Amino acid sequence: MARSTHATFSNARHLHNACVRACDACSTPKTSKTPRTGDARATMACATMMKAIAGATTTTTTTRTTTRGRASRCVTRASATTAPATLKRGVVTGQDMIDVLNHAREHGYAIPAVNCTMSPVINACLEAAKKANAPMIVQFSNGGGHFMAGKGLDNKDQQAAVRGCVAGALMVRELADAYGVPVILHTDHCAKNLLPWFDGLLEANEKYFAQHGEPLFSSHMLDLSEEPIEENLEICKEYLTRMKKINCFLEMEIGITGGEEDGVDNSDVAPEDLYSKPEEIYQVYEALQPIAPDFYSIAAAFGNVHGVYSPGNVKLTPKILKNAQAYVKDKTGSASDKPIYFVFHGGSGSSPEEIAEAVSYGVIKMNIDTDTQWSFWEGTRAYEAKNHAYLQGQIGNPEGEQKPNKKYYDPRAWVRASEQATVDRLLGAYKDLGAIGACAK
Repeated sequence: MARSTHATFSNARHLHNACVRACDACSTPKTSKTPRTGDARATMACATMMKAIAGATTTTTTTRTTTRGRASRCVTRASATTAPATLKRGVVTGQDMIDVLNHAREHGYAIPAVNCTMSPVINACLEAAKKANAPMIVQFSNGGGHFMAGKGLDNKDQQAAVRGCVAGALMVRELADAYGVPVILHTDHCAKNLLPWFDGLLEANEKYFAQHGEPLFSSHMLDLSEEPIEENLEICKEYLTRMKKINCFLEMEIGITGGEEDGVDNSDVAPEDLYSKPEEIYQVYEALQPIAPDFYSIAAAFGNVHGVYSPGNVKLTPKILKNAQAYVKDKTGSASDKPIYFVFHGGSGSSPEEIAEAVSYGVIKMNIDTDTQWSFWEGTRAYEAKNHAYLQGQIGNPEGEQKPNKKYYDPRAWVRASEQATVDRLLGAYKDLGAIGACAK
């Protein structure tokens, strides 16, 4: 199965220059005579995104793992290390990312991972993380990446989705340090038919690594759960081998998360496929551990579904995770009671008790999409209801027929209301995940 040559950016200089600006901006010393203001950072982030999206034709590249200027740190036996007393702020990759995951596991919390489709959603994530004083995972789906680039772009060979994700990642890199918390950059479900997207992202990572000694993204997810387990593991092994060279972490899925998300509909999946078996999770461990020890996570199925449903319609069984941890510990003789990093997909609508139980069994990441989509809409809906009389025309409102309404229909006004509603929702998620004040622990 040849996948080593896929379309990528031909105008490498545009992407390279954007990456340099983003990285240099985040590392500006505090003693600089010309400190940046928040507006300047935002402008820089926007410019960086535009650079990344700027038109380019496609070509074929060869994987490069050499570094220039900055030494890289190879990751080995990641989870065997103890989390440091303080966590690196800004975007974290490699061992710095592992430090964050170990910190979550040791202190009994999980990190929200939010699907971002536009810059206001990214802003809400970073603002919520700052208020919670806790790590955040900003992630992009394939459809979210295309939306970031602009739906007016043709997504032939997944190039618009790649560019949109890269642009979003560069924006996050420019701004994350200013919010003072660790941020993990991730991409969500990649099914087999979307592997050209995955390849394009890895090529962008490899280019960034060659210049900066770290990947552009912290991690990526392969979701081959609909394929036979043998094929799932073979493809994961192939990609993890490549990703290990640039210290890029892999998330994989075993078993199927029900429901519908980003155009993938598993609503009619067989019930037994919604629950992973301990033996299957151990198969993943056996396949991936020799390649990159403890440098991967598993999105196991325990009845979770994408979307939101009425109470009682989703039958979560978090004890599947507990049993799997015990099984792997017994098989490997691990000193840890939680040798596996677990990921909770389909968390929207779950009860706080179910979330807490899953976290107690080694979940260190919970995906959130449906609930933040609703919160974003709810913010706009509430703003319109409150200011309805001022939003019926450019001129004329209850204060007078000639009174202008510009300040009410300015997108910054109602988009900000959506950001604030989403910040509130994410603070609720941080509470449910036991992560409020995590960076102070």
